[in-house]
Amino acid sequence: MKISAVKLFDGGFMMKSFACGGGLPEGAIKEEKLRSSLQNYVIDTGKEIILVDTGFPAEETIPVTKDSVITFGDKIKDYVDALKAAGYEPDKVSKILITHKHPDHTGELRHFPNAKIYISRIEADDMKLTGDNVVRTDFTDGAYKNFDACQKIADGVYYIFAPGHTKGNSIVIVEDGDLSYMIHGDVTYTDEALLENKLSVVFEDFAAARDTLNRVRAFIKENKTVYLSTHTPLGYENLAAQKIMELPEIEEAPVAEEKSDEPKAAGGTVWVCSVCGYEHVGDEPPEFCPRCRQPKTAFHKK
Repeated sequence: MKISAVKLFDGGFMMKSFACGGGLPEGAIKEEKLRSSLQNYVIDTGKEIILVDTGFPAEETIPVTKDSVITFGDKIKDYVDALKAAGYEPDKVSKILITHKHPDHTGELRHFPNAKIYISRIEADDMKLTGDNVVRTDFTDGAYKNFDACQKIADGVYYIFAPGHTKGNSIVIVEDGDLSYMIHGDVTYTDEALLENKLSVVFEDFAAARDTLNRVRAFIKENKTVYLSTHTPLGYENLAAQKIMELPEIEEAPVAEEKSDEPKAAGGTVWVCSVCGYEHVGDEPPEFCPRCRQPKTAFHKK
């Protein structure tokens, strides 16, 4: 079993208040910036090549303004070229596992018309995906450790329902010997949030997001886990070092009352932020995304 990072952007930043879901700590004067990047992952089982997510659309750009709370940094390569740089040809890919619907995770699905695309039914319906290669997944293989529902994709590769960030959000766990590799999409944007037990400001279902983070932390405490993030260089650094995540002893957060980050039902066009997935309903996109502060040019029609 081999896991490689598909490196797309590097050298970016995110504000800690964005990544950890709150304002400045008491007494703090200056906002803390954390490192940011964008990478996805490829799993080589020895029998087949499986992708986890497919990067950002090559033709889109990420504007940076003085108000930006997250940037990806400088582009390294477009997804297909980055995949080749990792040692894999697109036509050798047999399966793609999508953690969630946001453009930085689904942006280049179009390059793999023959690969089976596994995506939760909720996300597939929301994206209006079509095609014989789209596998709307209902996670019917029962529980996996402390997670309630999974789909076994291959020996040692498990696709797991983990809602909250989006309502159909999923994670991937790869078993290799006594190690577990957790490819989690955006359960946290950065490892600092995991260590501090903080949600980001981006979720569709707060209660489910909290429950998922609680389960992720419980899994890590019981299993030797390499934590592979999408939006921080710590993701590919953890992978290269085979670093086992160790969590500090802090009080676990209870599942809180449900609150929603979805737009209120109304007439008009749904506009989606390409950076954080925020949805706005109206005839025009907002001047700035209220979550990640990207300008209106970052929005596209759903």
